[in-house]
Amino acid sequence: MAEKMLQFVRLQQRQPDKRDASARRADWDEVYRPYVAEAAAQQASRCSQCGVPFCQVHCPLNNNIPDWLKLTAEGRLEEAYEVAAATNTFPEICGRICPQDRLCEGNCVIEKGFESVTIGAVEQYITDTAWEKGWVKPPRPVRPRDGSIGIIGAGPAGMAAAERLHVMGYRVTIYDRHDRAGGLMIYGIPNFKLEKEVVLRRHEQYVEGGIRFELNTAIGRDVTLGELRRKHDAVLVATGVYKARDIDVPGAALPGVVAALDFLIASNRKGLGDSVPDFDSGALNAEGRHVVVVGGGDTAMDCVRTAVRQGAASVTCLYRRDRANMPGSMREVKNAEEEGVRFEWLAAPEAFLGKGAVAAVRAQRMHLGLADATGRQQVEPIAGAEFEVKADLVIKALGFDPEDLPAAFNEPALPVTRWGTLKVDHRTMMTALPGVFAAGDIVRGASLVVWGIRDGRDVAEQIHHYIEARGAAPAIAAE
Repeated sequence: MAEKMLQFVRLQQRQPDKRDASARRADWDEVYRPYVAEAAAQQASRCSQCGVPFCQVHCPLNNNIPDWLKLTAEGRLEEAYEVAAATNTFPEICGRICPQDRLCEGNCVIEKGFESVTIGAVEQYITDTAWEKGWVKPPRPVRPRDGSIGIIGAGPAGMAAAERLHVMGYRVTIYDRHDRAGGLMIYGIPNFKLEKEVVLRRHEQYVEGGIRFELNTAIGRDVTLGELRRKHDAVLVATGVYKARDIDVPGAALPGVVAALDFLIASNRKGLGDSVPDFDSGALNAEGRHVVVVGGGDTAMDCVRTAVRQGAASVTCLYRRDRANMPGSMREVKNAEEEGVRFEWLAAPEAFLGKGAVAAVRAQRMHLGLADATGRQQVEPIAGAEFEVKADLVIKALGFDPEDLPAAFNEPALPVTRWGTLKVDHRTMMTALPGVFAAGDIVRGASLVVWGIRDGRDVAEQIHHYIEARGAAPAIAAE
């Protein structure tokens, strides 16, 4: 039965039911149960259909959210999926992992006290239903075109660009150094947030649709950038950023102090059934250990909650600012607290202590001082307010920087910014090398999956314009 809209005055916000914390600590299943059809329609009907939809304005993809909410409320789910998929390459992934509390839901104009529409959960429901019903089809070209594109990186930006270019009719090959497509969606994000089958089925569908994948292929080792430029009419670099930021404190090199991505990749690979010697040896396994995670973003939340599921003796998160200033999703913080994670707010590591291996973290209490030029309060230490936290595994989750791509690709002419990201013309998204484009985190720095999708879709349009202007001539003459 179709629901009328503007039902926020009658119906309360209701997120999907959450599995009990004691149960979810013991497995890797997703935390939230899916909506049933009636609940999804009711929650979608709470949308106010406002004239200026701030949810859409603050979505990086400018998704037509009010439209597919209305269609869901009316029971027109196949149409709702078509509208959602028109602007979003991976709506089933964004529905699960986007920080909606900072983006669409956080900008819903429904008055305080009535609470926002549960946009992310409805988006997931729409797309999961579409997969179940067989409405999601492999991407097929409208008509074939002359022109070949090589894409370096099978993460969100690379996959999104590949889909758009393939549908336009170009021959597309994606190169990735890993053995599976998906980038951090496969190896960085834990199953309890994003089950791997959700990503793997997209890869399988892209292969079925005709997109080629060259996995286990590292640029600079197995093939050079120059070779790709000779082979393809355009090349897109969408490698993401993986280099962990370090902590310059005494003891940072002690055994037992590890990078967040190393820890998460080991855990995800183990879950996928791979052989992971560093996990089996205990080096990247939290079982029975006292774990301290340093950082306050979504990666830190992934680490603390992964450690809980691995059977850690205790898990503590150190963050130098307070809860209100934490960059990670507040929903993730709440889930972590329910699962037994202890947070030490306004605390920064001063040293990692131990002989032969880390045994504790000496931390410094902080307070928030005056705002800097950006408007963010500066963090200042409180004299004489040190304390120690027991730790035999410390995970550094302070963000990521780009690798030295000119060196890795053996292409010194590839231009970079002072931050190490690739330098592009922001109108065309092309680097100083003719026919070589770049998009995603390797240009903007470490960011969200949804921004990677947006960049991938945008750069696909720019590559299309470039090839059309050149008449599909090779970017550089073959030697």
